[in-house]
Amino acid sequence: MQLWHRRFCQKSGVQGFTRGVNQVNYSGLMFQGFINQIIKRCFMSRFFAALLLVAMPVLASAAIDETIRLKESVEINAPADKVWAKVGNFADMSWHPAIGKNELTGGKANETGATRTLTFKEGGGVKETLTGFEAERMLMKYEITEGTLPVREYGANIRVEAAGDGKSIVTWRAMFKRKDPASPGAAGQDDAAAKAAVEAILKSGLENLKKVSE
Repeated sequence: MQLWHRRFCQKSGVQGFTRGVNQVNYSGLMFQGFINQIIKRCFMSRFFAALLLVAMPVLASAAIDETIRLKESVEINAPADKVWAKVGNFADMSWHPAIGKNELTGGKANETGATRTLTFKEGGGVKETLTGFEAERMLMKYEITEGTLPVREYGANIRVEAAGDGKSIVTWRAMFKRKDPASPGAAGQDDAAAKAAVEAILKSGLENLKKVSE
């Protein structure tokens, strides 16, 4: 029944079908109800088709707003515990060349939930929260809650591992989305800007950490 009325609607159109019914002198409430059902279903099918066409661009835009993942590593000619002593202090990020000031604003250093404000030498800055700290694994996790970087939903972790022969490897990972959720994002707040900003922070930080640790 549903297949028949769907094909009929597509071929004839609702108006043509209604005219055909009016030309034939049928009577009875059951038949009239049947006709009303078909007309209603035809209109509903067309309504949902139009609704889908309107929703598709919105769904496509949301799907494109993907998480960006970056990873940078550096080998340092220094023992892991020595390097961790520098990089594993949430209250002190003076080893990074872009940081002008590191202020602990809440909680205790190196305890989950601690907060800090980093001020960049060139202006701007970020507010961060410590989300994980494992001294034995030499692993620190944090997230940005507010700031001037062109990112949102930013989470990162930095880890130090022994590499043998008195050397160590430091790995810095970050996951985030562009500042502007619209697709493709406004200039300076799109994927390219977000990736470039974070990549510069990771690379310059690890390069300088190597210099001050060796």
